[in-house]
Amino acid sequence: MKQKRCVIIGGAGIKNYARVNSYLKSDDFCVFCDSGLKHMEPLQLTPDLIIGDFDSWPNPGLNAETIVLPREKDDTDTVYAIKEAIRRGFETFLLIGAVGERLDHTLVNVYALLMLDSAGKQAKLIDDYSEMEIISDAPAYIPDTFAYFSLLNISGTAKGITIEHAKFPLQNGEITCEYQYGTSNEVLPGETAKVSVQEGKLLLIKCFSD
Repeated sequence: MKQKRCVIIGGAGIKNYARVNSYLKSDDFCVFCDSGLKHMEPLQLTPDLIIGDFDSWPNPGLNAETIVLPREKDDTDTVYAIKEAIRRGFETFLLIGAVGERLDHTLVNVYALLMLDSAGKQAKLIDDYSEMEIISDAPAYIPDTFAYFSLLNISGTAKGITIEHAKFPLQNGEITCEYQYGTSNEVLPGETAKVSVQEGKLLLIKCFSD
């Protein structure tokens, strides 16, 4: 039996609910984190699990499994939810409501993609403007339906980078954290770009065309 995907819904704002809904599947396991509960009705989702310290949203008291966290803790509610889902054996993740006005929370959630990749999990993060994932051991493929794509080094080392079928190709390149030159590339019309890295990890950001 195919294992369910874990969808973790955070409290950051969502404007384009239709786009988010296009990513959802009927058998997703949905984890709502604290104020992420505000997205429950617009997304027409029923929580399978609720996690939070409820400092930004009241505990709704729904007939769903709920983990109440202390307000003083090392992990954000979203990071705790990710760790809990890993503990429960999920292999594939989708993070939504994870990029917003709080830059600190946004960066923590983006870096959580590294944590998931290191744990051997497949994960994507989507917001109103883009789709994000980590490139490490396996290449990534980008269709020309995306307006732009960018490669960022967020892990300290990224060598042996190859970009094919794009406006700005690259062979055996290196991107350092201090000099991020892999921004705003474009897939050639009618092609599918391929990106790979031999050493380290890259954050791939694919920007929607509308």
